[in-house]
Amino acid sequence: MSELRKNIISRQWVIIATERARRPHQFTREKKVRKELPRYVPNCPFCPGNEAQTPPERFRLSVAGNWRVRVVPNKFPALTEEDKLVSTNIGNKRTISGVGIHEIIIETPDHNGTLALMNNAEVERVIEAYLYRYHCTLADSRVEYVTLFKNHGAAAGTSIEHPHSQIIATPIIPGEIRERLESALQFYDERGQCIFCVTLREEQEEHTRIVDENEQFVAFIPFAALSPFHLWIFPKRHCAAFGSINDAERIALASIMRRVLRKLYDGLGDPDYNFVIRTGPKDQRLRHYHWYVTIVPRVTQTAGFELGSGMSINMALPEESAQFLRGVVVN
Repeated sequence: MSELRKNIISRQWVIIATERARRPHQFTREKKVRKELPRYVPNCPFCPGNEAQTPPERFRLSVAGNWRVRVVPNKFPALTEEDKLVSTNIGNKRTISGVGIHEIIIETPDHNGTLALMNNAEVERVIEAYLYRYHCTLADSRVEYVTLFKNHGAAAGTSIEHPHSQIIATPIIPGEIRERLESALQFYDERGQCIFCVTLREEQEEHTRIVDENEQFVAFIPFAALSPFHLWIFPKRHCAAFGSINDAERIALASIMRRVLRKLYDGLGDPDYNFVIRTGPKDQRLRHYHWYVTIVPRVTQTAGFELGSGMSINMALPEESAQFLRGVVVN
């Protein structure tokens, strides 16, 4: 029968609908469904030779004189950098001026590239760009929180095919992050331990939901995964902020992210997905918080129940999904 599981980090209840469950291979799509892309598209603003079509770049990593990663301001930003930070309160209505930073990380010069098929060195450069711009945006006194994310495929919300990630720095800490911070603080106050470290230790002991692991990171499907193949990548070292990782962790993160994305690519037929780096706010010395990566393949759709209840229905047993991905052999 179905069961309800509680995600102790997000405090969300999830219905694991075993009566409606599908076997892991039933979520696989044919790779040919995604149209074949050329390596270069003449009118793509992110392809080499079209650099003038983007706002002036803020960072680049080059090899043999040719760029491999570029960071540029978003031409159509959600938030603007020029305005002053102004907050107003009228009755029970509060507004803050739309100040912030919105940038694009162009991950590769190849229009048909994808993180799953890159080599470790290429993904390391992407992570290096993330880190550099993370620190730069946090240096702005108006910024309270930085979100790094990637949309891969139409179902994940991408609008430009050329491989890219985004960074948005906001003048507030988003509500979902606040909830996780509060949940983690409550756990720490009650038990004197980091809820993320405890979760990681339990996953390593049980091992049934682990997908991949290296010296620095563990990738696993949460006990109460919100959707099929919903993944977390946790650093083994307690660290509240993504920006505090060292060189060894940067290299290891690139490796495990590439491997996990390749497992999804081969095992599920290159599904659309989102990934987000969930980091702590500006104070990087929090004992109760632990940064991590979440990857959400878009292999199902949310509907009215999820919207009306705030609960999720997962039609895949996390233990079976993890076993399936462990069995996908990648280099």
